[in-house]
Amino acid sequence: MIPVKILAVRYLANASPALCAALGAPKGSPSLGLLTTDCDDATYIALDEATKASEVAVAYGRSFYAGASNASTPNTGEVIGILAGQTPGAVRSGMEAALAALDRLGFEEVNKVPYLAHTVSSAGEFLAKEAGVRVGSALAYLIAPPLEGMYAMDAALKAADVKLCKLYAPPSETNFGGGLLSGTQSACDAACAAFAAAVAEVAARPVER
Repeated sequence: MIPVKILAVRYLANASPALCAALGAPKGSPSLGLLTTDCDDATYIALDEATKASEVAVAYGRSFYAGASNASTPNTGEVIGILAGQTPGAVRSGMEAALAALDRLGFEEVNKVPYLAHTVSSAGEFLAKEAGVRVGSALAYLIAPPLEGMYAMDAALKAADVKLCKLYAPPSETNFGGGLLSGTQSACDAACAAFAAAVAEVAARPVER
């Protein structure tokens, strides 16, 4: 597994109301927690974990262009995530849950091709909204380089009784592609396995003649 590097974490106990509103923080949530890492997709999963662990919302989450290897400064990385809550304690608890999740998350790699095939057993508010499903639904979070991602998405959709909820059509900001699938946890597990196998197939033999 390719580990996620946590690059910067900061807290604002009582952020400017104008800033909170511009970022999309819920009303009455002036406390913010800011995070950057070198892996956007793992960070989005971790931010979703924060919403399940504490009374926080993901006020803002955006990937940066060209990926972590082309970051503009040492602490920029690939993504920024901002949690919002009513109290500093709630935000810190949420951030701690996100950081703990990042210790367990990361991309796999086969023949130098990185990919993510992860089952979210119970989506929190962030990923549930992204996928358009109910909180608590199981999701398959699937990402790979552009061709591998689209080829493997087809394999994942055919491998199990899953629904395509969100397609991340390539190129994403980081030049990858994939999507979110919903179904039972076992169906999502099967979709993830099929996705990983398809990525490995392309990595082993990129040009099919």
